[in-house]
Amino acid sequence: MLHCLTDYEPKILLAFGESLKKKRKFTDFLLHNGFPELAALSASIHSDTEAFDWLLENGFPEFAALSDAIDDEYLAIAWLKKYKCNFLSKFAAACRKEDEAIKWFADNDLLIFILIIKTIHDILLYQSWDSSDMHKRRRS
Repeated sequence: MLHCLTDYEPKILLAFGESLKKKRKFTDFLLHNGFPELAALSASIHSDTEAFDWLLENGFPEFAALSDAIDDEYLAIAWLKKYKCNFLSKFAAACRKEDEAIKWFADNDLLIFILIIKTIHDILLYQSWDSSDMHKRRRS
């Protein structure tokens, strides 16, 4: 059985959103209250490869695919479509700032998800700035 973000209560989704903002107490809440997959998804969205692997190894391949689909990875986008993860596909598209997907969330008054999408937009923007900062690049 595949999981979806719509499976979670609003308070859990709010904690996930705060975890995305790297607020440790919310990540700890998720970890210690039966939602380690959301803590791992949050870390994976922040490019944590161990968290991504944990999702794959612990029965949450759809969340690993979601993390990569948010980053516009073609194979992950195709995987979500193949396995009919329609909500996660639309969520990833909205995170990639695709207008039609953002409009769908607005039209359906899915405020909690809009807030999470906005947080992910901020993360992606920060990551793009970070990768273009020559002072933060690794030297080989």
